[in-house]
Amino acid sequence: METINKHVSIRKFLDKSIEQKLLESILYSGTRASTTGNMQLYSIIISESEEQKKKQLPLHFNQALVKNAPVLLTFVADFNRFSKWCELNNAKPGYSNFLSFFTAAIDTLLVAQNVCIAAENQGLGICYLGTTTYNAREIIEVLNLPKLTFPVTTIAIGYPDESPELNDRLPLNGIIHSEKYNDYTESQIQKLYSFKENLETSKTFVEENNKETLAQVFTDVRYKETDNQFFSGKMLKTIKDQGFLE
Repeated sequence: METINKHVSIRKFLDKSIEQKLLESILYSGTRASTTGNMQLYSIIISESEEQKKKQLPLHFNQALVKNAPVLLTFVADFNRFSKWCELNNAKPGYSNFLSFFTAAIDTLLVAQNVCIAAENQGLGICYLGTTTYNAREIIEVLNLPKLTFPVTTIAIGYPDESPELNDRLPLNGIIHSEKYNDYTESQIQKLYSFKENLETSKTFVEENNKETLAQVFTDVRYKETDNQFFSGKMLKTIKDQGFLE
């Protein structure tokens, strides 16, 4: 509980490698995550070479931690391996569909989170890279991923070279619903987000981006509708090209 509650994203790492046995131990802990039907619909690509990290750098919007972290872990939704096992055993796989993609993606994120917790419990730092799904098509090429696979997330991992403060979170009463979903009133929304809006970092964020509200920073700068539409189309096409929407 203490490890989970102290989680922060680490973007600066010491120039210190991770021992192979420690890495394998962390990845094994990842495999103990819940998985649909015990099918383990995921694979993990380990990137440690400067050459491979250099290829991935622009695909993650040139974030410095991609090249500075000793290890990049790309978590891949993988129905390729299971389908081949089925075919070798006179069983016809029926996984060329969106449900199977979504199932494998859930499995993949569960194992990724287990890996993160295990890593932090061993004194390592991690950072999720949400850019993975934005440029999944290009990552597929770089990592030589076959049909019925899809990169879901990438995690930078290493020994921390910074100690950032905990980020704010909404209070539990803002996210928990009893028995059924109870929609929010205007006053409830204002109350829930007032703490976040009044942080000095948030106020600076608004000022630096020449916006009136923190919400506008999200809608107009960080996660714009035009970007969401563009990357959604690109992602759906890649999912289809990978054989999940036949």
